[in-house]
Amino acid sequence: MEDLEIKALVARLSRPHASGGVVIESAAILAAGADSPAVLDWIIDHSGTPDTTEYATRSGGLHGSRITDGNAPASQKPRRFVLPAGTLL
Repeated sequence: MEDLEIKALVARLSRPHASGGVVIESAAILAAGADSPAVLDWIIDHSGTPDTTEYATRSGGLHGSRITDGNAPASQKPRRFVLPAGTLL
């Protein structure tokens, strides 16, 4: 993909972030059917950083620990990326 195509795709799929920049979900990139490695490389090359915000998860109730391992590590792949303000101008 060309640089301008990737920029247009990121602009279309992203939404405003509290930092003043934009945030884009990894799932949205994959769902778009684009060349996701090229898009992720573009994001990183333009100072995009993985969003490390932790969100509370449901406990599963009284016997939730029997269903899932509460000590399992979080997914290694970032769920979203944050781009600084002005990146898509």
